[in-house]
Amino acid sequence: MSDATPTPTATPERSQLPAQSPPVDPAETAVVGDKAASAGRLSWWRGDGGDGAKRNLGLIGVLAALIVVGAVTKPDLYGDPNWVWNNVLAILQLASVVGVVTVGMTFVIIGGGIDLSVGAIVALAGVWCTTVATQSYGAGGMIFTALAVGICVGLVNGVLISYGRLVPFIATLAMLVAARGLAASISNKQTQVSSSTFINDIAARKVIGIPILVYILGAVVLAGWVVLNRTTFGRRTIAVGGNPEAARLAGINVRRHSMLLYALSGLCCGIAAIMLTSQATSAQAAMANLYELDAIAAAIIGGTLLSGGRGTIVGSLLGVIIFATITNLFAINGLSIEAQNMVKGGIIVAAVLVQQFQFKSVTRLLARNRVTTAT
Repeated sequence: MSDATPTPTATPERSQLPAQSPPVDPAETAVVGDKAASAGRLSWWRGDGGDGAKRNLGLIGVLAALIVVGAVTKPDLYGDPNWVWNNVLAILQLASVVGVVTVGMTFVIIGGGIDLSVGAIVALAGVWCTTVATQSYGAGGMIFTALAVGICVGLVNGVLISYGRLVPFIATLAMLVAARGLAASISNKQTQVSSSTFINDIAARKVIGIPILVYILGAVVLAGWVVLNRTTFGRRTIAVGGNPEAARLAGINVRRHSMLLYALSGLCCGIAAIMLTSQATSAQAAMANLYELDAIAAAIIGGTLLSGGRGTIVGSLLGVIIFATITNLFAINGLSIEAQNMVKGGIIVAAVLVQQFQFKSVTRLLARNRVTTAT
């Protein structure tokens, strides 16, 4: 009978036990948290997330510079507070119609497209809603017709581009010609007078001293900002404009979304048609001439990339106000429209150059500074 020695039971070594963490001072935790939050805000400002804010601050600086120029050239006018307030309202009212069109244009450009037919759509919607047959249904029928015409024409653009595979430039250029021609045919090349008191009073009425047209612009801008920044539709718009193939692989129906973007642009044109008809108390085929160029220029000034994938509604609004302020400044100084157009052209060229070079170089410079600071 052999003596069997019991097998020793393996016990874990004390060195394998996790070491106890030292107590944490709550005050130190709060300091670290504050530093992290501050670093997060700073990185947002320095990184891509702050580009829109920095550009908007720059646009506000441009507006301030224009105000200074006006005060220097016309000190007698700018010295009167009542005149200044009325002039501000006049600028906002001047910017209201183009501003509504620019909101739709901003969505289209962010989504990687372009719409050259917005001015023609405004004219067609205005002419169609002021026909005798449409006016017989009252103000409600006129508003419905203008919105329906804008949306339908926008959908035609979207179908041709998304499903017909036409280049946006060509498709919307063709629509520009066709819509102007249809508007001239419907109106028989005549000015159609609006007999609706409700429609005509939109431009004349004020609430708390502010024109209703300014309220409409504010409502459209607010709705556009919410849709772009707080909804899935806005995130998909940025994704489609930034990289359509990646958006498709992520499950986004790129064709349908692009079509809806042009429908949204058409809706904004329908709203603008009512506003412009109210201002003129009439409509004609030649109305809203070159609005497409003003809308595209304002969106570019506001930081919207022509290649798509980036843009802000607030920046586009500031771009519209800058152009309206320039027009107002030239008017009160008695300068020619030709000089005004040359200045606008120079601003557009400068904005495109900034888009191509400044943001890339600034981003690289800030990235280098971050690396240097970290080391």
